[in-house]
Amino acid sequence: MAGILDVPKPRINCSMLSRFINRAVCFVGRVEKVHPSGKMFTVVDGESKTATVELNEPLEEELSGVVEVIGMVSNKGDIMASTYNTLREDRGVPFDLELYNEALKVIHDFPQHYPFQVAASG
Repeated sequence: MAGILDVPKPRINCSMLSRFINRAVCFVGRVEKVHPSGKMFTVVDGESKTATVELNEPLEEELSGVVEVIGMVSNKGDIMASTYNTLREDRGVPFDLELYNEALKVIHDFPQHYPFQVAASG
Protein backbone atom coordinates (compact mmCIF):
# COMPACT_ATOMS: atom_id res chain seq x y z
CA MET A 1 0.00 0.00 0.00
CA ALA A 2 1.31 3.43 -0.94
CA GLY A 3 2.28 5.86 1.82
CA ILE A 4 0.65 9.24 2.34
CA LEU A 5 3.52 10.99 0.59
CA ASP A 6 3.16 8.75 -2.48
CA VAL A 7 -0.50 9.42 -3.26
CA PRO A 8 -2.13 12.52 -4.81
CA LYS A 9 -3.34 14.94 -2.16
CA PRO A 10 -5.91 17.67 -2.73
CA ARG A 11 -4.97 21.13 -1.49
CA ILE A 12 -7.65 22.35 0.89
CA ASN A 13 -8.54 25.13 3.33
CA CYS A 14 -10.50 25.04 6.60
CA SER A 15 -13.93 25.18 4.99
CA MET A 16 -13.11 22.00 3.04
CA LEU A 17 -11.87 19.89 5.99
CA SER A 18 -15.20 18.15 6.61
CA ARG A 19 -15.30 16.87 3.01
CA PHE A 20 -11.94 15.13 3.39
CA ILE A 21 -12.35 13.10 6.62
CA ASN A 22 -9.92 10.13 6.67
CA ARG A 23 -8.20 11.36 3.49
CA ALA A 24 -4.71 12.61 2.79
CA VAL A 25 -4.56 16.38 2.20
CA CYS A 26 -2.18 19.27 1.73
CA PHE A 27 -2.93 22.36 3.82
CA VAL A 28 -1.14 25.72 3.75
CA GLY A 29 -1.60 28.24 6.54
CA ARG A 30 0.12 30.69 8.87
CA VAL A 31 1.10 29.33 12.29
CA GLU A 32 -1.02 31.01 14.92
CA LYS A 33 -0.14 29.21 18.15
CA VAL A 34 1.99 26.25 19.19
CA HIS A 35 0.75 24.16 22.12
CA PRO A 36 3.22 24.05 25.06
CA SER A 37 3.62 20.28 24.56
CA GLY A 38 4.93 20.91 21.04
CA LYS A 39 2.67 18.16 19.71
CA MET A 40 -0.02 20.45 18.35
CA PHE A 41 -0.30 23.83 16.64
CA THR A 42 -3.00 25.93 15.02
CA VAL A 43 -2.82 27.48 11.58
CA VAL A 44 -4.93 30.19 9.94
CA ASP A 45 -5.89 29.85 6.28
CA GLY A 46 -6.60 32.51 3.63
CA GLU A 47 -10.16 32.94 4.93
CA SER A 48 -8.89 33.66 8.48
CA LYS A 49 -10.31 30.33 9.70
CA THR A 50 -8.32 28.17 12.10
CA ALA A 51 -7.33 24.50 11.83
CA THR A 52 -5.57 22.32 14.38
CA VAL A 53 -2.55 20.26 13.35
CA GLU A 54 -1.50 17.32 15.52
CA LEU A 55 2.01 15.83 15.39
CA ASN A 56 3.27 12.33 16.27
CA GLU A 57 6.39 13.75 17.91
CA PRO A 58 6.95 17.10 19.68
CA LEU A 59 8.49 19.90 17.66
CA GLU A 60 12.26 20.14 17.93
CA GLU A 61 12.40 23.66 16.52
CA GLU A 62 10.56 26.94 16.76
CA LEU A 63 7.69 27.05 14.29
CA SER A 64 6.33 30.27 12.82
CA GLY A 65 5.27 31.80 9.53
CA VAL A 66 3.59 29.93 6.70
CA VAL A 67 3.68 26.13 6.70
CA GLU A 68 2.57 23.44 4.28
CA VAL A 69 1.21 20.40 6.13
CA ILE A 70 0.73 16.96 4.59
CA GLY A 71 -1.53 14.70 6.65
CA MET A 72 -4.81 12.93 7.19
CA VAL A 73 -8.00 14.69 8.28
CA SER A 74 -9.33 13.13 11.50
CA ASN A 75 -12.98 12.58 12.39
CA LYS A 76 -12.72 15.75 14.53
CA GLY A 77 -11.59 17.75 11.50
CA ASP A 78 -8.01 18.12 12.77
CA ILE A 79 -5.05 17.42 10.51
CA MET A 80 -2.87 14.53 11.69
CA ALA A 81 0.43 15.64 10.17
CA SER A 82 2.81 13.21 8.51
CA THR A 83 5.17 16.01 7.54
CA TYR A 84 5.31 19.78 7.33
CA ASN A 85 7.50 22.35 5.60
CA THR A 86 8.04 25.98 6.50
CA LEU A 87 7.68 28.29 3.50
CA ARG A 88 10.40 30.91 3.55
CA GLU A 89 9.40 34.56 3.36
CA ASP A 90 12.85 36.10 3.55
CA ARG A 91 12.88 37.99 0.26
CA GLY A 92 10.58 40.77 1.42
CA VAL A 93 7.51 39.31 -0.31
CA PRO A 94 5.12 37.67 2.15
CA PHE A 95 3.16 34.59 1.07
CA ASP A 96 -0.33 35.79 0.07
CA LEU A 97 -2.70 33.34 1.78
CA GLU A 98 -5.78 35.16 0.46
CA LEU A 99 -4.57 34.77 -3.14
CA TYR A 100 -3.65 31.14 -2.45
CA ASN A 101 -7.19 30.62 -1.13
CA GLU A 102 -8.64 32.05 -4.35
CA ALA A 103 -6.51 29.59 -6.34
CA LEU A 104 -7.88 26.74 -4.20
CA LYS A 105 -11.42 27.80 -5.04
CA VAL A 106 -10.64 27.73 -8.77
CA ILE A 107 -9.01 24.29 -8.50
CA HIS A 108 -12.03 22.88 -6.65
CA ASP A 109 -14.63 24.67 -8.81
CA PHE A 110 -13.08 23.39 -12.06
CA PRO A 111 -11.59 19.95 -11.29
CA GLN A 112 -11.81 18.95 -14.96
CA HIS A 113 -9.02 21.45 -15.66
CA TYR A 114 -6.84 20.30 -12.74
CA PRO A 115 -6.60 16.50 -13.10
CA PHE A 116 -3.57 16.27 -10.81
CA GLN A 117 -5.75 16.13 -7.71
CA VAL A 118 -8.19 13.52 -6.50
CA ALA A 119 -11.76 14.84 -6.53
CA ALA A 120 -13.69 14.72 -3.27
CA SER A 121 -16.64 12.39 -3.14
CA GLY A 122 -20.00 13.82 -2.24
